[in-house]
This record gives sequence, structure tokens and C-alpha cells, in this order.
Amino acid sequence: MGWLWAIIVGFVLGLIAKAILPGKQQIPLWLTTVFGILGSVLGNAVAGWIGVEDTRGIDWTRHLLQLIGAIAVVGVGDMLWVSVKGGRRHA
Repeated sequence: MGWLWAIIVGFVLGLIAKAILPGKQQIPLWLTTVFGILGSVLGNAVAGWIGVEDTRGIDWTRHLLQLIGAIAVVGVGDMLWVSVKGGRRHA
């Protein structure tokens, strides 16, 4: 069940990250999900490093760090995808 939640959360975070980033991202939906999962893992790691991975109530700081991680990974991943595919960036 943990993998199912990771996929769902990665999908949602990836879509939110794509909505926040300016311009049109050219990565496919499956890669958006993978990047969302990686961003979530990155956010969880940062939360652990700063000591906020497990707080009382809703872990707003951890969730914000996961979203920031997803935005960073989707942004960098999209640039890499465009450079590998040789496509043009649409503004």
C-alpha cells in the first residue's frame, strides 16, 4: 500500500508543480509522476535534516518541503527532457 500512496502523492505533487512553474512543460504524465515522487522523497529528506519530519498534527512544513522538492525536480527534469529530446521550449 505504501507504493500506491507514493504514486498518488507523486502524481498530485507533479501536477501541482507543473501548474506553478511558468510556461508549458513538455514532460509526459508518467514522468511528471516520477518527478513528483522524487521531489517528495527530496522534501522528506530535507525535513529530516532540519528536524521537522514528524510533528504533532498536520506536518505542514514537511508537505511544503515536498512541494518545493517537486517543483525543483520537475523544473530541472523538464529542462533535461527538452535537451535530450531536442525539442523546442514553448513559452
